[in-house]
Amino acid sequence: MGGTSTRGQIVEAADRLFYEQGFEATSFADIASAVNLSRGNFYYHFKTKDEILDAVIAVRLANTRKMLDAWEAEAGAPADRIRCFIHILIVNRAKIMLYGCPVGTLCHELAKLDHGAQRKAGKHFILFRDWLTRQFAALGSKGDADVLAMHLLVRSQGVATLATAFRDETFIRREVADMCAWLGAQRPGGKRPSKIASPNLT
Repeated sequence: MGGTSTRGQIVEAADRLFYEQGFEATSFADIASAVNLSRGNFYYHFKTKDEILDAVIAVRLANTRKMLDAWEAEAGAPADRIRCFIHILIVNRAKIMLYGCPVGTLCHELAKLDHGAQRKAGKHFILFRDWLTRQFAALGSKGDADVLAMHLLVRSQGVATLATAFRDETFIRREVADMCAWLGAQRPGGKRPSKIASPNLT
């Protein structure tokens, strides 16, 4: 296989292992084994695990941008686009229950490690925040679009965290339905809560 495809396979394997095992717990040997490479061939592409981490973050950011662009193209109304974001919890529920949110877990781990790549990883949240803010503004909530975006981002992260703790798909679906109901109340001139209701854990 060519050099580019080999590098891509390394990054893909590292992305999966960093998510499933954690960045710190994943070794060079783990990644090399996943792509069936000798150490010599592996080091030709990456000299350090931090280099791999940078590549993984770059790929994740690129994929996130593509996903947001696809939602823009496929969902006509702002509310429909926002619902695409909310429904990530349903689409990825199996992995979320096992490993949590890939963005949140990586950011949390890098923060604990005081790792220099923490800011780069956090750009995922900035992407989501900015995108959601634009959608809420287009929905007619320009004055508090960023506040609403942050409420939804915080709520979705909370649901992902608790989904990992409880491993309860019913909980995820209930919370997604509640967020969608809250979204439906966000209309210009309408009486609406400024915050999403607290999660129902019973």
